[in-house]
Amino acid sequence: MVKILWADDEIDLLKPYILFLETKGYNVIPATDGQEALDILEKEMVDIVFLDENMPGINGLEALTRIKAKYPSVPVIMITKSEEENIMEQAIGSKISDYLIKPVNPNQILLVLKKHLDKERLVSQTLTQSYQQEFRELSMKINENLSWQEWTDLYKQIVHWEIELSSSKDESIFEILKDQKEEANERFSKFYQKNYKSWIRNQDEDSPIFSHKVLSRYVFPLLKEKKRPIFFIVLDNFRFDQWKALKPMIEQLLYVEKEDIYYSILPTTTQYARNALFSSLMPLDIKQTYPQYWVDEDKEGNKNQYEQELLIDNLKRHRIKANATYHKVLNATYGMRMIDILPNFMQNDLNVIVYNFIDMLSHARTESDLVRELAADENAYRGVTQTWFEHSPLLEVLRYLSDKDVDVFITTDHGSVKVNHPIKIKSNKEASVNLRYKIGRLLDFDPKEVFDIKDPKEILLPPLSILSPMIFARANDYFVYPTNYNQYVSYYMNTFQHGGISMEECLIPLIHLTKK
Repeated sequence: MVKILWADDEIDLLKPYILFLETKGYNVIPATDGQEALDILEKEMVDIVFLDENMPGINGLEALTRIKAKYPSVPVIMITKSEEENIMEQAIGSKISDYLIKPVNPNQILLVLKKHLDKERLVSQTLTQSYQQEFRELSMKINENLSWQEWTDLYKQIVHWEIELSSSKDESIFEILKDQKEEANERFSKFYQKNYKSWIRNQDEDSPIFSHKVLSRYVFPLLKEKKRPIFFIVLDNFRFDQWKALKPMIEQLLYVEKEDIYYSILPTTTQYARNALFSSLMPLDIKQTYPQYWVDEDKEGNKNQYEQELLIDNLKRHRIKANATYHKVLNATYGMRMIDILPNFMQNDLNVIVYNFIDMLSHARTESDLVRELAADENAYRGVTQTWFEHSPLLEVLRYLSDKDVDVFITTDHGSVKVNHPIKIKSNKEASVNLRYKIGRLLDFDPKEVFDIKDPKEILLPPLSILSPMIFARANDYFVYPTNYNQYVSYYMNTFQHGGISMEECLIPLIHLTKK
């Protein structure tokens, strides 16, 4: 039974309220002043406290301060005749849970109890019912012949329910949503596979915006106007659901001018997608136009070491005269230094900043049992991202920019997907090592299980040799060799990977922020 401690110097006048609550199944413990309330709390646990603000001796505000100091998790509801602003501010500053003005009626009291003691169950129950009502509509959409715009909208709906239901205690509803999302990913992968060649080669108005078109579509028009500095922030391996998790914190600082999604090119990895992003070229064109900036799969060396050069040449190629800077933040020390030098950036037309934390988290989760436990599922993965952001130099950067007349873009190069279905393939030692795509000679695979490209040039990718086909994993699949098969299946099961085709990898958030 829920126990309520109600402290009021006129408690006898509140007997009708107490009887009403007792008929609703609550146990009310009365107290006539603040000291008696504190004495009762010393002896027994209660679920919630109603506290009159104006009592003799220890008044409500003083009692509130002592209660929160010793029992911080117990919700306290202040009840007062006064509507003075300073009293309200003191109560709120003392971490009060709610505030009622006398005279109150029984239904007000009941509503406050439901709000603070039963809110989690009621919210969970309502959300579950809402999702169940929408489940059939989502299932029908998944099986329709959707356009790329409709797939974008459907993914947004699924992400919405993932985040909303993360607070639900109904485990069965999680499984239903998980199964529905996997079904959607299977259908999306086939849709992507069916259309990708024509999309990437034609790039007409009926095609999605891909990685190599992002700057020319979103940034260059503003850059040509030169109205204000532009900050283009790339969070490596950042997913749309992670953006949704960070959005409430960012909205406190900046206005969300536009929340969009673009499509990543294949493979959905940094080497291909981010080089395409900064160069505004497909990888085959990068190799042909700037061979000095491209490092093939089978070559040693950092395959993204020329992003700044590709960006500068991109601006020149588009005849954009702009002061541009490029910075890659690989550790907290450099991230803090970035904050110190931000005032210097205000003189530039374009400032590109790349943050690598989320990508490092994804790799660390594969390699570290501890990180696997911290980011055990999708919700926990979002939670770790939130925790990082709350304490990151990036938040300080956005806080600095919040009162400046600037355009801020937040985006990424690709996302990642949690894999759980191994696909057995064979290849020689020259094949690429990524679990979601392979390129190399003598690849042996079942064509029904992969998206295979006999000649990478068909999708504007540089081949390794004449006989080097390319294959991509779909949905939640990952590639495993027959040698030590069970060991590698177990090691990579339920890890976050990228390089292939899934909604999480291919549907990329692009957010435009401006001053409030």
